[in-house]
Amino acid sequence: MASIWKKPADIDTINRFSLDGLVGHLGIRISELTDTTMTATMPVDERTKQALGLLHGGASAALLETVASVAANWAVGDDAFCVGVSLDINHLMAKQDGHVEATARPLRLGRTIQVWNVDIVDEAGDLVASGRMTMAVRQR
Repeated sequence: MASIWKKPADIDTINRFSLDGLVGHLGIRISELTDTTMTATMPVDERTKQALGLLHGGASAALLETVASVAANWAVGDDAFCVGVSLDINHLMAKQDGHVEATARPLRLGRTIQVWNVDIVDEAGDLVASGRMTMAVRQR
């Protein structure tokens, strides 16, 4: 299968693009690219835990939205950009430390709508959360 990326897809460039704000604060980094997927990692630490010492569902949602949004924007040409319109996430397993990894896979790469499936796993590959992000494609 041919690459879905419409922009030069190298990890350093992508991380420089998306490091500011919440993404940088939470320690989210793009860690892997294939021709059809993008993966990001996030630590499970004091920045991403809730009061009971577990990975915060909002941090998982931020990870999911980040990797789907960055992937969506790399899957369109320079004449377009993508913005999120819907996020759905299921939290399936508690996590107390280490890191999690989110992999975005496109379900639909349309002219006006993209839909991305994202699975978040721990170091052992166990599913921590899973969700879907819908993106609106807009012309510049």
